[in-house]
Amino acid sequence: MMTSDEDLAEAAAHGDGAAFASLLDRHYDRLFAFCFRLTGVRAEAEDLTQDICAALPAKLASYERRAKVTTWLYRVAVNAAHDRRRKRATYLKASDGWGDWEVARNAANRDTDEKIDWLTQAMNQLDDALRDTLALVLDDMTHAQAAEVLGVSEGTISWRISEAKKALRAIKEKEDVA
Repeated sequence: MMTSDEDLAEAAAHGDGAAFASLLDRHYDRLFAFCFRLTGVRAEAEDLTQDICAALPAKLASYERRAKVTTWLYRVAVNAAHDRRRKRATYLKASDGWGDWEVARNAANRDTDEKIDWLTQAMNQLDDALRDTLALVLDDMTHAQAAEVLGVSEGTISWRISEAKKALRAIKEKEDVA
């Protein structure tokens, strides 16, 4: 005599791996076909079916034999499909506008990168003392810290930064005219 689905479900709920495997063997194809009808997409149905099967051992604890196993499995599948649709809708709502934001972010990054490239090239035209001073201050060092690193006074650092700004402005103006 063949073991009933209900007996297999009860045994599987109590940790019987063989009963669980038998139950899946009996109903996997039907469950997949139902998931396919729910989703309309093979890959989505495969994912949904796998998600259901992975959650099934825990869900079997709630099976109370009030309905046939197949009826109960269909309910589990419908609930899982609804959960998946809700998650997708939440994701789509959350990601709405993301593409526009990403395009704007990339444009801002390109602009920043272009400015950094220009500054790097322009700094190469400065004399060593101005370039070294500017590099330290651009690296978030205070004038006092830069003075200590370079072995000069803080006033010298301030003067060098002022001279570097003037030189960079002149380089930029010369490029704009050309």
